[in-house]
Amino acid sequence: MKAYTEMTKEELNALHGQLLKEYEGHKAANLSLDMSRGKPGLDQLNLSMGLMDVLNSDSVLKSEEGIDCRNYGELTGIGEAKRLLGEMMEVEPDEIIIYGNSSLNVMFDTVARSYIHGVMGNTPWCKLDSVKFLCPVPGYDRHFAITQAFGIEMINIPMSEIGPDMDMVEQYVNSDPAVKGIWCVPKYSNPQGITYSDETVRRFANLKPAAPDFRIYWDNAYCVHHLYEDDQDYLLEILAECKKAGNPDMVYKFSSTSKISFPGSGIAAIAASKANIKEIAQLLSVQTIGHDKLNQLRHVRYFKNLDGIKKHMMLHAQLIRPKFKTVTDTLERELGGLGIGSWYNPKGGYFVSFDSLDGCAKKIVRLAAEAGVKMTDAGATYPYGKDPRDSNIRIAPTYPSPEELQAAMNVFVTCVKLASVEKLLAE
Repeated sequence: MKAYTEMTKEELNALHGQLLKEYEGHKAANLSLDMSRGKPGLDQLNLSMGLMDVLNSDSVLKSEEGIDCRNYGELTGIGEAKRLLGEMMEVEPDEIIIYGNSSLNVMFDTVARSYIHGVMGNTPWCKLDSVKFLCPVPGYDRHFAITQAFGIEMINIPMSEIGPDMDMVEQYVNSDPAVKGIWCVPKYSNPQGITYSDETVRRFANLKPAAPDFRIYWDNAYCVHHLYEDDQDYLLEILAECKKAGNPDMVYKFSSTSKISFPGSGIAAIAASKANIKEIAQLLSVQTIGHDKLNQLRHVRYFKNLDGIKKHMMLHAQLIRPKFKTVTDTLERELGGLGIGSWYNPKGGYFVSFDSLDGCAKKIVRLAAEAGVKMTDAGATYPYGKDPRDSNIRIAPTYPSPEELQAAMNVFVTCVKLASVEKLLAE
């Protein structure tokens, strides 16, 4: 079939009639499918059930250093947990603090700490007239929700295939002292699955911020989330690059085991320079006496080391790789060559990013919902929920079963076609 944009009005009208029948057929199926969040499926959760068995009432519940993990203490985490997540995050154990189950919570705390107390002796953000964050788009909706909750102004930075537009980043960061941070998902980005190039990482490390308290919020959530064993993206390590560039304190790096073990019961961490870690720990000591050390011990004894994590992640890949293939194959088979959408084929992460014709994303998501398929809200991948082109839709393939996913994608492509034809007819 030729591209929709090349069709006559008569051809589009005839096609519209066919698509309406197809769409009504989907509605009649009374589906109830949820593709709105990037949650692991049941089969993925089952991979980690061994975690439940590594500790019991007969276990030695002391860390390698002899710390009783049942008791208070060890504010920054037990040594072996720092070593395990340090390996995963490519940092030294003394550059890391182990938290509870959620890296999102760590990021919220980090913004809150800066807002209330300031960063390394600088004025707390709450006392400033203007605080701004740069937001690569499309991006992670929960990042944007954090900054919006504090009334921080968000500035869109377009993404390319090698990362954010660094000319814009440098212009804002190096000239405006109100710019205090930038959100980054540098590996298998949410939602596009893009990994920042070496040049992009080095340009980040060599920024010359106008604000002494500017920080890069480096959310490396998908650092080990590869879809293929023999075809994986590589990301330059940002802390090391910042040290080389003479900017050792400029980055906060976040990660967790949320989609490695159990999302609700993993362990999260922040990595940063020793000076940053010292400051964070001082305020953390007021907030808590320590996080769940038994869970830290459980993770260490189950995974043992980075090789254990990598082997485990290949089991995840075996389960979700076919789901990603279902999404991209369906998009290619049904929409390829029609000129009404584009998408990325990621090598890892948790999402497929789809771009419709301008002005169609909200309508596509609404049509899908009316046919029983819940998608992430159109606009969610932009600050304030406002996609200026109304074109980006985040597809989350992992949670549905393979059969449910195929059914959902059949509905989705019909909705894309229908919304596109109606847009072209209205022009």
